[in-house]
Amino acid sequence: MSLISIILTLIVVGILLWLINSYVPMDGKIKSILNVVVVIAVVLWLLQAFGVLGALNGVHVN
Repeated sequence: MSLISIILTLIVVGILLWLINSYVPMDGKIKSILNVVVVIAVVLWLLQAFGVLGALNGVHVN
């Protein structure tokens, strides 16, 4: 995955999250939970895209 596609994906996700936060009427707590879930998902995706989580795929917790 190229750096340009990663940056474009981050921009698109940021704009979509901003649009949802600005124009979709929701309770503040729900918006906070949505923001946290999106940030965690993006961080995990970035870690996997840069190969940090690729080394952790073989680790199993019983």
